Amino acid sequence: MRKILYVGLICLSFCSCAELMQVATQYGTASTLPVSNAENISGLKSSLNIGIEHAVTNLGVENGFFKDAALKLLLPPEAKPIIDNIKMVPGGQDLVNKAVLSLNRSAEDAVKEATPIFKTAITNMSITDAVGILFGKNNAATEYLRQNTYSQLKAAFAPKVKASLGKPLVANVSTNDTWNTLSSGYNSVAKTQVGMIAGLKTVNVSLENYVTEKALDALFVKVAAEEKAIRIDPMARVSALLKRVFGQLDKK
Repeated sequence: MRKILYVGLICLSFCSCAELMQVATQYGTASTLPVSNAENISGLKSSLNIGIEHAVTNLGVENGFFKDAALKLLLPPEAKPIIDNIKMVPGGQDLVNKAVLSLNRSAEDAVKEATPIFKTAITNMSITDAVGILFGKNNAATEYLRQNTYSQLKAAFAPKVKASLGKPLVANVSTNDTWNTLSSGYNSVAKTQVGMIAGLKTVNVSLENYVTEKALDALFVKVAAEEKAIRIDPMARVSALLKRVFGQLDKK
């Protein structure tokens, strides 16, 4: 009886080992299967989500725009006549400085509201050529997002910018009020006889449209930088999915 039990335990042990080996073999095979298109799509969207989170974190703080030389908002191009003739406006340079600071504060404030807008666009985005995008340029996914969702993003983001322009963000004065003080001062000079002789033209600018476009452009710049990091730096791939999908690039 004992011999029969002993033999049975040995058989059970071998069977268990065999089953474990089979499971291990299957697991190893699964982990080396080619990456599916569905995984590529999920990986690309995940990289964009991470990019927008980091972009908003970096830009949506005080001086996020103002201290970034590449992304800092200056006065709109339409305001060039004001800059060129600023000496004719009483206290003009101080008003320009305040207006520039205020524009950047509005962008920094508005961009905080961008995350859910972008994430919705990313979720709804239908990527038809995930492999082509994955093996494309370092900003290929970001550019795809921009080309396919920019109009919707702009329409959704504009109200956030409009609200920020009306907030008293600098010295308890809103960007709209600061700009109106500067532009009305210049326009008053432009309408005088001296101004007309000098050929000055009045300036009218849509700050809402200008700040919206500049803020969106800045977000895309930052998202592209994050995408590039994930593509070239394995340490930036913070999930198993990103490691699996973007790890394909390491084999190029």
